Amino acid sequence: MSTTDDLGNTITLPQPARRVVSLAPHLTELAYAAGGGAALVGVGRYGDYPAAVRKLPQVGDAYALNLEAIAALKPDLVLLWGSGTNERAKAQLRALRIPVYESEIRSVEGIASALRAIGALLGTEPAAQAAAGQLQLDWQSLGEQYAKRAPVRVFYQLWHEPLMTLNGEHLISSAIATCGGVNVFATLPTLTSTVSWEAAVKADPQLIATAGAQADDAHLEGWQRFSSRVSAVRDGRYALLPGELIARMGPRFVLGARQLCEAIDKVR
Repeated sequence: MSTTDDLGNTITLPQPARRVVSLAPHLTELAYAAGGGAALVGVGRYGDYPAAVRKLPQVGDAYALNLEAIAALKPDLVLLWGSGTNERAKAQLRALRIPVYESEIRSVEGIASALRAIGALLGTEPAAQAAAGQLQLDWQSLGEQYAKRAPVRVFYQLWHEPLMTLNGEHLISSAIATCGGVNVFATLPTLTSTVSWEAAVKADPQLIATAGAQADDAHLEGWQRFSSRVSAVRDGRYALLPGELIARMGPRFVLGARQLCEAIDKVR
């Protein structure tokens, strides 16, 4: 079993992985979608889908890995989120001499590629290929439905204190574009950035979108003082999207993107 991860590392296994630890929720979902759920023996914190994941041991998160717990599970493969894991934790993990697949997804094609790669390592290629193919068809269909409609200026809020957003290379920005929207901060030099309220107001978005639970409505309250200067605030155009869909680089991302498309379409 051999494949290349998103950092160009070649991972070769003598046989399909049978004891897998996944250290990010989206990678856990990808492993299940690729047909390898039965091989998972441990997951990172915040993994909650599918329901069976909640019964598995949790072995840390992007900031602190429980290396003893990971070693005790005797994994033959670890799935790791590259930019979501600090370098010190990565080095400690690799010191255990466990094969590591490092993921860095920036597009829906990247999600499909990850499905195929994980399927190759777990020996579940038919299920992985089917899942990847369906994902690509759903994404294509979404673009055909919305991409050519009238453009709508969108501000995507990652966080409110400080105000944070994302640039055009981010996976969520690809959803904005596919929906026929325009990310007002697409040209920022880094994937995620803090921006000033002055700059955000000047961009005059027609829709302000964010991810979270219903209780996270309060995260949008800072915009209310700009009702006379920002189109979205004046017209009450906000989109609170399910974070487990739109903010995860997993097989359900297109479902979240569809909800974003519907929100953008309402502005039209």
